[in-house]
Amino acid sequence: MDAFDRFWRWANKPLDSDLTIPADVHHAVTSLPHEDWSDRAKVNEAVRRAEEAER
Repeated sequence: MDAFDRFWRWANKPLDSDLTIPADVHHAVTSLPHEDWSDRAKVNEAVRRAEEAER
């Protein structure tokens, strides 16, 4: 499962779900313009860059 799928699985979870995602994934996606959240390549690239910056 890539970052795009992880984010959208979390975003569409039922309200009573305990499903979580790492804060860095959330921040990377929500830092993008909202219209880019549905672009798999842009989401995955943003998360990849965030992970590289952590190293």
